[in-house]
Amino acid sequence: MPLVTTTEMFKKAYDGGYAIGAFNVNNMEIVQGITRAAKKLEAPVILQCSSGARKYASHDYLVAMVKAAAEET
Repeated sequence: MPLVTTTEMFKKAYDGGYAIGAFNVNNMEIVQGITRAAKKLEAPVILQCSSGARKYASHDYLVAMVKAAAEET
């Protein structure tokens, strides 16, 4: 699953007539569940983090989890 900009993602969704789910993440299990489901459905997703999640898990950990999930899928 490649990481892309939202501009690119939204253009494809608009042209294709579909929506993109955006999900708040704050731990590994949530990231894994979302990305594995997206892979199975061949669907794009947006992984987002609230300020509370950044305080809970820290920015560096969240970025590392998302990058690892993107490489795995």
